[in-house]
Amino acid sequence: MSGISDESPEAAQLQAAILAGALPFLRRYAGDTIVVKYGGHAMGSDMLSNAFGRDIALLKLVGINPIIVHGGGPQISAMLERLQLRSAFVDGLRVTDAAMVEVIEMVLSGSVNKQVAELINRAGALAVGLSGKDGGLIRARKLMRSVRDPDSQIEEVLDLGFVGEPDRIDPRVLYALLGSGLIPVIAPVGVGANGETYNINADMAAGAIASAVSATRLLMLTDVPGVLDENGKLIPELTAEDARRLIESGQITGGMIPKVETCLQAVHDGAKAAVILDGRVPHACLLELFTKSGSGTLIRAD
Repeated sequence: MSGISDESPEAAQLQAAILAGALPFLRRYAGDTIVVKYGGHAMGSDMLSNAFGRDIALLKLVGINPIIVHGGGPQISAMLERLQLRSAFVDGLRVTDAAMVEVIEMVLSGSVNKQVAELINRAGALAVGLSGKDGGLIRARKLMRSVRDPDSQIEEVLDLGFVGEPDRIDPRVLYALLGSGLIPVIAPVGVGANGETYNINADMAAGAIASAVSATRLLMLTDVPGVLDENGKLIPELTAEDARRLIESGQITGGMIPKVETCLQAVHDGAKAAVILDGRVPHACLLELFTKSGSGTLIRAD
């Protein structure tokens, strides 16, 4: 507040009022499981990363059970460039050959995963990094995509290599960690039926995990405020029917379509609600959970 010193009685009273205002929300979410997909710009800024770590630690300390699923596209691209491995994208998915999937697993399950866990540990909670291969958490299958030739109208199946999608989630390892007071931090790498490694889109992985644990909220941190109306204003809440209608009408377009579809699948399969929110806003998770207005677009089942 302008003109008020951090050490003043006025500042202390303001802080106390903020804490008191959060009490109803703390009660609402006490003991609940929240799945957070962490990625985008929020991962590339030291200020936002440190704030994220503190926010997740706070959730745990007030009795909420957060589960983190992270991306790592820029870090993967940087390592592939260093190794002079070229990558191509189809519908935002990285075509992944056998050599590339080894690098992706190394980056996601190694350096990135441990960095995210350390952000939370440094803030005073206990986070444990793992990949979807650990404990059989994410059983994956090959992701199939097809394109239609505009002239012949013939559909061609694309081979994306070792790009997968969740087939089955076994949440026992997550329950074991949560029951021990730990925060799982998950790299979106899955294992196939024959032991092969699959690179999985972090949004897909987070949605599938949120469904499997019947999460109260799936929070999708993105680089946009949420779903916008025709005037560019944030839509604070949508039913699943509303969201499907906006996709069909063309109001939801581009990269927002798969994010909304992930949210729709999550709430259909067991998550209570999903929220698309702006990870570029400091404390976005706290604003969404602990204020009346929230900070993104909430999608509920019909």
